[in-house]
Amino acid sequence: MAEVKPSEMIFNHEDCVAPLSLIAMQGCRELGIKIDRHLTRWAANSGRSCDSFIVDSECPRFSSGDAKGIIHSSIRGDDLFVLVDVGNYSCTYKMFGHENVMSPDDHYQDLKRIIQATGGKAHRVNVIMPILYGGRQHRRNYRESLDCAVALQELRSMGVANIITFDAHDSRVQNAVPLMGFDNVIPYYQVLKALFNNVPDIKPDQDHLMIVSPDEGAMSRNMFYASVLGVDLGMFYKRRDYSTIVNGRNPIVAHEYLGNSVDGMDVFIADDIISSGESMLDIAYELKKRKARNIYAYATYAIFTGGLDSFDKAYNDGVISGVFGTNLTYRSEELKSRNWFYEVDVSKYIAYFIAALNHDVSVSKIIDPHLKIENLLKRFRG
Repeated sequence: MAEVKPSEMIFNHEDCVAPLSLIAMQGCRELGIKIDRHLTRWAANSGRSCDSFIVDSECPRFSSGDAKGIIHSSIRGDDLFVLVDVGNYSCTYKMFGHENVMSPDDHYQDLKRIIQATGGKAHRVNVIMPILYGGRQHRRNYRESLDCAVALQELRSMGVANIITFDAHDSRVQNAVPLMGFDNVIPYYQVLKALFNNVPDIKPDQDHLMIVSPDEGAMSRNMFYASVLGVDLGMFYKRRDYSTIVNGRNPIVAHEYLGNSVDGMDVFIADDIISSGESMLDIAYELKKRKARNIYAYATYAIFTGGLDSFDKAYNDGVISGVFGTNLTYRSEELKSRNWFYEVDVSKYIAYFIAALNHDVSVSKIIDPHLKIENLLKRFRG
């Protein structure tokens, strides 16, 4: 029997786990609407008319700052998927007349409120959390908290069956919940598709392109890009001053490069997050000193906590040719308006995951993009 794509079987009620419902929490409504469009289109293609799979919900606040979760329609017996962006810093609420910006802690608490509001009536609760809450505090050194591990255990105890996250800082944190479904996904195909569509003159071969890892922690994802493209791989490692702590981390003293010459080469750098952006820019300037041609940076979460001015300067000075980032978390309008920023749309990829889980279909082929990348390279290389 030929394999059926999740999108082709999504509304075969004989095979689905339960009727499908989607809740998009505050802060990821835009992404939720895009995912819903794919689901409703697939519904129409399979002969079922459905306006939307999104269930209306909210987490209103009292003037004291307390909150509650409300689901405005029945989810009894549904296979419920809850989409939450704990990194969205544009959401606000009022407390004692003051406007407060929602932190990752606030988003996570609202997620728990919505799960509580289901009252145990949903057939199954699945959480799609692209930025893993507490993911940067994934291991213990000395007397420290283990935020991510505790959060995962808390969600498991609340009845969450599956968690889907993207490019976790360290996916080994799933060891805290070995009996719960946990998928850590990296959108390799979507990134390369966006790169080729937006930089049509790039040549993905050994003579023109190199992949460079920004540090040892990002080696695995950059090794994948180098392997599927058949190009060379270089790496920077960070020399840190472990005697001091600045903004919660040991400051970087220098970036040291290991690898072949980048003279005259286009360079692609992939990382999980651009936070302040200092490390990425330091690497870009180092590569320019080594006479790299065009430098393209990618981060699954391009959040730019230090602002955009330094990247504007690097772009205007010809140091950075482009930065790619996904729509898995909030991007400011200022960022989206920059000529150097290119967005990677991951909404269809998430919709495939929802369809597959809703039918208990293996997600291994959805996670493994080798075949799709091969076909993409064939089309791009002609």
